Amino acid sequence: MPDNSHSNHSLPPGPDTPFTVNTDQATFDIIPEWLDTYGHVVKVYSDVRDRIGYLVNDPDMIRHILIKNPANYQKGPGFERVKMLLGNGIIVSDGAFWRRQRRMIQPAFGKRSIAKLCEQVQQCNQDLLNSWRLKAESNEVIDLTYETNKLSLQVILRVIFSEDVDFLVKQHGSDPFEFLTADTTRDLQVVLKFRALIKLFQDLIDWRREHQPERHDFLDFFMSAIDKESELKMQDKELIDELMTAIIAGHETSAITLNWSWYLLSTHAEVEDQALTEIDSVIAQQPASFEQLLQLKYIKQVVSEALRLYPPVWLFSRTSIKHDQLGQYDVPPGTDIFFSPYYMHRHPEHWENAEEFDPDRFNAVNDKQRANQVYIPFSSGPRRCIGDFFAIVESQLHFGMMLPEFQMQVVENPSLELEPFINLRVKEGIKVTLSKRQ
Repeated sequence: MPDNSHSNHSLPPGPDTPFTVNTDQATFDIIPEWLDTYGHVVKVYSDVRDRIGYLVNDPDMIRHILIKNPANYQKGPGFERVKMLLGNGIIVSDGAFWRRQRRMIQPAFGKRSIAKLCEQVQQCNQDLLNSWRLKAESNEVIDLTYETNKLSLQVILRVIFSEDVDFLVKQHGSDPFEFLTADTTRDLQVVLKFRALIKLFQDLIDWRREHQPERHDFLDFFMSAIDKESELKMQDKELIDELMTAIIAGHETSAITLNWSWYLLSTHAEVEDQALTEIDSVIAQQPASFEQLLQLKYIKQVVSEALRLYPPVWLFSRTSIKHDQLGQYDVPPGTDIFFSPYYMHRHPEHWENAEEFDPDRFNAVNDKQRANQVYIPFSSGPRRCIGDFFAIVESQLHFGMMLPEFQMQVVENPSLELEPFINLRVKEGIKVTLSKRQ
C-alpha cells in the first residue's frame, strides 16, 4: 500500500486491508460494514489497480461529482468490461466524442419521439397479454423474471428496429437475440455472441440506405442524426456501437424494473388497489393514448419506489482527472470514486422506514421536499441515463394494459437472493400464478 504520510492530502478514513471494489458479491456485502464503521466517505486501496478509491455515500458530494464538476470525473473502473460487450457507445465513451454522440442521440429519447414509438410497445404488451390469458386459464405457474426479461427484450428490439426485426431474423436464420434471455450471464462467451451480431446490423443499415423504407424507430433516428457542430452523421461503427448499447441497457434495466414492480404490487394489496383505481379513472378504453399514459402518476410512483429499493445499476464509478475537494477531503488525481444507489436509497438518514415499500414517497409533495441526489437510479447530471423517460413510459404502458387484466400470487417462499453484478438481478426467477380479474 502506498505511504501517504508525507502528503499534504487530507484523506478519508478506511480499512487498512487492500480491497478492489467491483460489481461483485464481495463488494455488495462489505459496503454496509464500511459505511457503519467509517461514515459517508471511505478510502479503500486497491492493490490490483495500485491506487486509492473513495466510496462516497454523501448526497452533497455526489452532487459535486455529477453536477457541479462532472468534467473532472471520467468513467471509472468496471467500464472496460462493458466496453468489451458494447463498444464505444455513450455508456462508456468520454470527453468530446461522448458529448457529440449524446447531442446526436438525445432527440430520439424526447417526448415527441417516444410518443411515436408507443404503438410498438403496445403491440409487444398485447402479445404478452394474449399469452398470459392462456396461462391464467390453466393456472400455470410462470417465471415472472423470465417473462419480464423476454418482454423487455422484444420492446427494445421493436423500438430500435420496428418491423425490421423480422429482417434480422431472416438474415440470421433464427432469432439472433434469443441467447440474451436464455443466458443471463455476461461472460466472454456472451460477449462473443453479441459482437457476432455486428454483421447483421451492418446488413440492415446497408439495406435501409439502399431501399429508404419509411420507419419511425431508433435506428432511423440514429441514421438521420446530424451533429450540429460538425454537420456530420455517425459513421457505421459509431451507429452499431450505439445500437448495441441501446439493446443491452434498454433491455436489462427495464426487465429488472418490471420484475420488482410486479413483485411489490402483488405483495401489497392496498397499493395494487390504488393503482387499479387510477387506471380505471384515467384509461377509458384500450389502447390508451400517450397523453393518458402520462396521467398514470401513481403507477409512476410505484415504479419509482421499485427503482429505489432495487436500482438496476447498483454501483457507479468515476475517476478524478485533476485534484479536487470533497468536503474536508482532498481528491488526488487518479482517485477512483464509487457510489451506490442501492445503499443511498436505503440509508435511514435520508429515508424514513427505508426498507419498506411506500410509493407515496414519490407523490408531488414528497418529491419537492426530498434532498437532491438521495434518489439516483438513473445517475444524475449531464450523464444521467438518456433512456429514463422512456423507461417510465414503458412501465406505465405495461401496467396500464396488464394490471386490470391479471392478478398475481407469488409462489410461497420465493428466493429473493440478489445477484449484484453489472446489474442488480435476482438469482432465481420469481415464480407466480396468474389469475384473471373479474
